[in-house]
Amino acid sequence: MGKRILIVDDAAFMRMILKDIITKAGYELAGEAQNGQEAIDKYKELKPDFVTMDITMPVMDGIQAIKQIKTIDPNSKVIVCSAMGQQAMVIEAIQSGARDFIVKPFQPNRVIEAIQKLEQG
Repeated sequence: MGKRILIVDDAAFMRMILKDIITKAGYELAGEAQNGQEAIDKYKELKPDFVTMDITMPVMDGIQAIKQIKTIDPNSKVIVCSAMGQQAMVIEAIQSGARDFIVKPFQPNRVIEAIQKLEQG
């Protein structure tokens, strides 16, 4: 069975693109969340292997969600998704515990590369 991934993004279209990329690569969709608070709740419930986390979302942003998930599970593996020009936020997300980042619009091979890198360690 493939690794299970929780996709977190407030845009349904972005979640759909990521879902398509990961399922075609043999990974399983653990679930989806539209904001940081939902991401935390789903993380506790679904216990995914990996999380793709958008930074800019309503209710709670991705950086706050990463910090919360890290307190729940210090071994959690989170990949940050950001738009161009969000370098400062990406750096903050990495400092908060994200392991890697991918930039929108998503390049399928870069998404898979980031996931494979997490699988190896």
